[in-house]
Amino acid sequence: MDHAVIVDALRNPFGKFGGMLRDYSAVELGAHVTSALLKRTGVSAEEVEETYYGTAVLASSTLVVARQIGIKAGLPTNTPSLTVDRACCSSMTAIGLADRRIRLGEAKVIVSGGVESCSRTPFLQHGTRWGHRLGDFNIEDPLQFRNPITGTPLARVTGEVAVDHGVSREEQDDWAFESHQKFFRALDRGYFVDEVVPMSAEPSADGSDIAVDESPRRGLKRARLSELPTVYGSPTVTAGNAPGLNDGASAALIMSSEEAQRRALPSLCEIVGYVQLAGPLDSSPYLPGQAIARALSIAEVPLKELKGIEINEAFAAMPLVSTKVLSDYDCRRLKHLRAITNMNGGAVALGHTSGASGAPLVMTLARAVREAGGGFGVAAICGGFGQADALLIRV
Repeated sequence: MDHAVIVDALRNPFGKFGGMLRDYSAVELGAHVTSALLKRTGVSAEEVEETYYGTAVLASSTLVVARQIGIKAGLPTNTPSLTVDRACCSSMTAIGLADRRIRLGEAKVIVSGGVESCSRTPFLQHGTRWGHRLGDFNIEDPLQFRNPITGTPLARVTGEVAVDHGVSREEQDDWAFESHQKFFRALDRGYFVDEVVPMSAEPSADGSDIAVDESPRRGLKRARLSELPTVYGSPTVTAGNAPGLNDGASAALIMSSEEAQRRALPSLCEIVGYVQLAGPLDSSPYLPGQAIARALSIAEVPLKELKGIEINEAFAAMPLVSTKVLSDYDCRRLKHLRAITNMNGGAVALGHTSGASGAPLVMTLARAVREAGGGFGVAAICGGFGQADALLIRV
């Protein structure tokens, strides 16, 4: 059985909600990054055997987004595609699906990624298609992010679970502040240059390209975070220790190791293992930690062997709670795990593009592990209402 490698991966700079990328559709974002990825790796569109793209918010307000991206990026019309909706896990799931296909010997060259355009997410007006004679119209905003099963806001659930695990508001604000600080330290030393493909701002007053994520705040003051009110009835979550709603896309070129060697292509990393978990509806804050533990167990890789960890900051609470669970509440182990988690900032700073967020975790993890001298790293992400994915890599 052959194993899969990620040859290269790219993402757009993430745009703010209603920001500089708001006039791009999710398909345009995905096609842009896919075309750039193929051009940089020298792989022709005809050589891509299939594609997987994830999305999370109303299928990015379009139909069969993976199919549309492939066609717009110039892939032949006979290239199979699959659009994946596993909430925020979706683009990591897309990588996991490619890994499985390659391990089974059913494909050698696959593009996997994810897209999201929160700025173009429509309001929903239910019960009006067949006419509405009297009374008020009710309009739903899907970007409120409530659990559709329980009606509970995700921010409230996250805050309550964080408190249950002994993670305070102060710790979450500290983590959020450091997320910004780490991001700018990485940005200033050129860490993201190989990860981000610039886009033109349309419309743009000066025609300049967008090359840097729009959400991070360089001048953020720690004291300001303490002043913010909590939201949606949450005991701890604020607009400052949660990410914004963002626009962006990501894509990874995944090959069998034999195919990459045949082409003499270097790789970012080898995919060692991939797992999916699901749990109770309130398990999202700690489930990434459990997914990491499961991936390590299956691969028989000791926790102490990890050189880097990425846990998506859907809220600052997620990496804080998940590392507690992963450390088995051992203080010394917890301190070490947090020191190697999200070493170059996370979604609280750079933004959370929902269906596109999983793949960037993997690409930035691979580069961080390389800087650490190589070895094992693991990325994990929670997804709507008690789901999580984890991807174990080796550099």
